[in-house]
Amino acid sequence: MATIHISEADAVRDFAGLLAHVRLGVEIVIESGTYPPAVLRTAAPPRRSIEECIALLPADSPATIDEDFASDVAAGINAHRESLNPPAWD
Repeated sequence: MATIHISEADAVRDFAGLLAHVRLGVEIVIESGTYPPAVLRTAAPPRRSIEECIALLPADSPATIDEDFASDVAAGINAHRESLNPPAWD
């Protein structure tokens, strides 16, 4: 990820331009004196809690949450360690 360092005054003058860079994946460090008061970067995607995932199961789902659930999830994750390369438009 590329990083741009910019003064606070310059950031105020062209905030829309900074957001355009952030949308492209650039990290913006806004500097003021000896420390950066802000860093702009794309937000992390929202994540579902386990409760939300369970709530999405259909009523007739054969899925069960038992004492082996955690090890089953770990086995599923380990079985799919390939890199994720989402399309550029995603």
